Amino acid sequence: MDRRKFLISTSVVGLASTTLASTSFKLQASELNKKDQSDFFHDDFEFNEITIDQLQNMMESGKATAKSITEMYLKRIDAMDKKGPAINAVIELNPDAIKIAEEMDKERRSGKIRGKMHGIPVLIKDNINTGDKMMTTAGALAMVGNYASEDAFIVKQLRAAGAILLGKTNLSEWANFRSDNSTSGWSGRGGQTRMPYILDRNPSGSSSGTGASVAANFCVIGIGTETDGSITSPSSMSGLVGIKPTVGLLSRTGIIPISATQDTAGPMGRTVKDAAIFLGILAGVDEKDPVTKESIGKAKKDYSANLNTAALKGKRIGIEKGFLTRGNPEVVAIFKKSIDIMKKLGATLEEVDFRSKVYKETGNTEGEVLQFEFKDGLNKYLATANAKVKTLADVIKFNEEHAKESMPFFMQETLIESDAKEGLNSEKYKEAVAKSTKSREVISSTLKENNFDAIIGISNGPAACIDNINGDYGTGFSFSGPAATAGYPHITLPMGMIHELPIGISFIGDAYQEEKLIQMAYAFEQASKARKAPKFIPSAIPKAGTNS
Repeated sequence: MDRRKFLISTSVVGLASTTLASTSFKLQASELNKKDQSDFFHDDFEFNEITIDQLQNMMESGKATAKSITEMYLKRIDAMDKKGPAINAVIELNPDAIKIAEEMDKERRSGKIRGKMHGIPVLIKDNINTGDKMMTTAGALAMVGNYASEDAFIVKQLRAAGAILLGKTNLSEWANFRSDNSTSGWSGRGGQTRMPYILDRNPSGSSSGTGASVAANFCVIGIGTETDGSITSPSSMSGLVGIKPTVGLLSRTGIIPISATQDTAGPMGRTVKDAAIFLGILAGVDEKDPVTKESIGKAKKDYSANLNTAALKGKRIGIEKGFLTRGNPEVVAIFKKSIDIMKKLGATLEEVDFRSKVYKETGNTEGEVLQFEFKDGLNKYLATANAKVKTLADVIKFNEEHAKESMPFFMQETLIESDAKEGLNSEKYKEAVAKSTKSREVISSTLKENNFDAIIGISNGPAACIDNINGDYGTGFSFSGPAATAGYPHITLPMGMIHELPIGISFIGDAYQEEKLIQMAYAFEQASKARKAPKFIPSAIPKAGTNS
């Protein structure tokens, strides 16, 4: 979740992390030839960049089974996560993964196919409950030993669809809600996740491990969670399609919470179609999460059903003009090229001063809302969890008593400030949430008054460097804030690369307009073909004696 200092511009970018690159890694990205790359890690994985449909075709034809596919991904993780490039994205593997795959193969042989996700391996973020042999810890040492009594609602959906849970992914500890000076992708339990494109760059967060895993082809698709930027930012950094749905489309039951107003899970994949397939699988009404009742009559069972390359024709799209003149000029150039692609596909695009309107209405209230809601939500979660800590105050005390292990780089001032907040009946909270959610009115009115189908912007700048000493720092762009505070849908997908680093473009829209946004994103994806697989380049730091 990219709320770092609720940023200077009131939107936030979480990037950075640990000092992992050795002197032998000091290679200039532009200087690496094929020999250099193959000497470091020869990547000839059979399933590189494979899609859900392609895996289904292989299982249907008998060329592969769910078990053989699962075994291949487990071998991939073994070869690359802690060894080889050492991505360090997977915090725990599921000891029952092969058993589940065998069960799915048995069903297939008997003629039972549960759907498009039958037999498809998935990784999920380690703040999502699984009622199995894996822990749910949010990366925190204080939560080690927390074996959930039952699956989160979305995990039940995943299993019912026949997907295979490979394991859980690392994340920014407490979903990046521990300190203003934290490092994205780092957790006390999991250590530092690295970015597959250039390994001394930060994968962003808080869904760092999911983003890095999907980008590195450790699985076909994964689940992240977002409060503000935690799906869209790591997806942008790792050249992925990330869908942050409308709050209410996916249940939050069984997910370690930050915000009742803003939290949601969502898919992170390499293609729009894969992400769209998975979104429909995860959606559903949950009696334990009343906000999901708002999705009745609005949710789709299959968001991939009506994808077509002509979906941008006749569409009216607003361009956040603040991204056209400031920030990294190479990123701006890619954004302008993407605008031209949409125009050629038949869309009409107009500049709009959108973000400034949002921040004028909402002020700097998001952080206040999140602290109130984090205390309330976490205390409720811990009260019934199987963790050794039962309150936020217990977590703070644990960290103080284990400071060397829990807080080697940054502190826990966000936890302390949150614990000092009153209950949700506080007038301060009610005033803050009323102001923060005014972003809903701004988004809806901007779309309606201009007859826009969506508003686009640059998802984020290129990945920053890992830096445990200074923590995260921004790179000039972030488009997560407005849709996050509104609880409205936001889709990011690749639009280009600079210096071997992916850059994402964002589509945001009105509540429950996921299908329309997905269709437009698909048309752009098919025309731009901007997704590039990572090369696992050790470092972008120039060799000694070079001028670059």
